[in-house]
Amino acid sequence: MTNIVLPSTAITGPPTGYRPANFTDAVRAEWTKIRTVRSTLWTLLVAVVLAVGLGALISALAANGYAQGRGNIRTSWDPTGVSMSGLTFAQLAIAVLAIIFITSEYSSRAIGTSLTAVPRRSRFLAAKAVVIGGICLVFTEILSFVAFFVGQALISGHAPTANLSQPNVLRAMIGGGLYAVLLGLISLSLGAMLRNAAGAIAVIVALLFVLPVVAAALPSSIEHTVEEWWPTQAGGQVTNVIRGSHTLSPWEGFAVMCAFTAILLAGAFAAINRRDA
Repeated sequence: MTNIVLPSTAITGPPTGYRPANFTDAVRAEWTKIRTVRSTLWTLLVAVVLAVGLGALISALAANGYAQGRGNIRTSWDPTGVSMSGLTFAQLAIAVLAIIFITSEYSSRAIGTSLTAVPRRSRFLAAKAVVIGGICLVFTEILSFVAFFVGQALISGHAPTANLSQPNVLRAMIGGGLYAVLLGLISLSLGAMLRNAAGAIAVIVALLFVLPVVAAALPSSIEHTVEEWWPTQAGGQVTNVIRGSHTLSPWEGFAVMCAFTAILLAGAFAAINRRDA
């Protein structure tokens, strides 16, 4: 009887040159995702229009008001704050980008594929945090300086201007990017926990604008406490040249926002590890 020899099916290991994906690979993958979708470009363009365009408009109007001596504008004149006035709205656009960056994975049902490629869910979310944090830092720093110089050029000749050598001005410029990093991570965390873009955007708008306005209607003792410790308001002090009343110092306020961001990030990591995709 002739013996039949079957082909070997033994697994001999991965092909030569193969290596498991690491964290750097996960970051590269997330960077490819965010830079190849149109929503990223449009969101960043909106941020440019708000930071530079709106800031330029406000700078021109404020300088004209200063020249004409309207109201008490001369007693509270802050040329850096005026030129940076559009940055708050630009940062909201960047926050929306961070939310879409994670929630689109769920709305498009691509999350399953992503977690198959990166089975360690903490690594997956950490890679997104690194990418969105890097974009927020670099892009917002550029916006801060561009808005500042454009605004000062429009103010010049009509009102006192600021320059980077003056006290706290450079810190305010750098602080704009640092604040945007924390805001981006907060937004990413909310998106990861809620898994819904509309819900996460509603929460971030409430954090930035609605609840501080509501707090202003409270009795003064409570209002002042909220002004001092509300995370987004406390963190925003790092972008201010002139310290307002009932506020923490710039770096104390920034530390409060860092702690708030860390809590939300911890919640996001817990949610993505414990809940089904």
